[in-house]
Amino acid sequence: MKILTISDIQAIITTLGFEDFLHRLVKTLETDFHRWPDFQKSARQATHYAHGVIELMPCSDQEYYTFKYVNGHPENTDHGKLNVVAIGQLSSVATGYPLMISEMTLLTALRTAATGGLAAKYLARDNSQSLAIIGNGAQSEFQTIVLAHLFPIREVRYYDMDYKAMVKFATNLAGAPFALKPCLNVAEAIHGADMIVTATAAKKKQCLFTLDQLAPGTYIQGIGGDCPGKTELSRELMMNAKVVVEHTSQSIVEGDIQQCSAADIYAELWQLVCEIKAGRENNTEITVFDSVGFALEDFSILTMIYGLANELQLGSDFELLPELDNPKDLYGLLRS
Repeated sequence: MKILTISDIQAIITTLGFEDFLHRLVKTLETDFHRWPDFQKSARQATHYAHGVIELMPCSDQEYYTFKYVNGHPENTDHGKLNVVAIGQLSSVATGYPLMISEMTLLTALRTAATGGLAAKYLARDNSQSLAIIGNGAQSEFQTIVLAHLFPIREVRYYDMDYKAMVKFATNLAGAPFALKPCLNVAEAIHGADMIVTATAAKKKQCLFTLDQLAPGTYIQGIGGDCPGKTELSRELMMNAKVVVEHTSQSIVEGDIQQCSAADIYAELWQLVCEIKAGRENNTEITVFDSVGFALEDFSILTMIYGLANELQLGSDFELLPELDNPKDLYGLLRS
């Protein structure tokens, strides 16, 4: 069985180049969303606590089964720890044997941003040039880089209640081919923006901005409203926008759309990819991708990274499971 550490993931991305890696990932996600009916899918199993959540996220086709263990603890950063950490496993459907265990903290950030980029291809205006990033935590740079890779972004406005997070964001993106503009508040950041990403971590109901603050044709990518009782966008906005989600039964519980009903969801992302429903239909409609993260996205990046690790001969092979001459004689391991 192959084990991929964070060093292995870094080596894969460095070898390919970040932009090539992102391009492959968006393409892999699009391919997998296009074959949505081929997968066995379910909403993630979440165990909630007063200070956070721990989740299991399974998905499979006829060849591979994957699952991810992931947490969400917003107060972890106050103690020098990441608020999200994750580990993923990929197994053979034919035998049930695990083929790979991988670090998924970095991979989750990458797949979340890439899924947003895929949704934006269908929901944002092609000529979008201004991007607002609300919440400058661990996701912010990934979201920015993916959208700037897919759209002709010239200016990125950013705001966070934590000034140190804003400094971190600006430092990491220094030298990028777009202007960076720090803002004093949310209203300044979103004013006239073509695209808005909301990526806050506070586990509470919020209304970061209202419908009347948006320019016509704005695309909103909401990724911070991702568990019950945690929202970023107003009910009025969700009721009046074209809202796309990943998986209705999960999103209606965890996403910003939890404030509304399933009838207020326009489509699931796979329906846009498969051209069952249209994406953006004009330059004035407000569109929202209410993203909570779905297990199919983890399947996509785990299968992709497994192929790349084998191709590049990266990762370590461990004999984690017993190998027996007689597979019916498990007790024999204790006689030797």
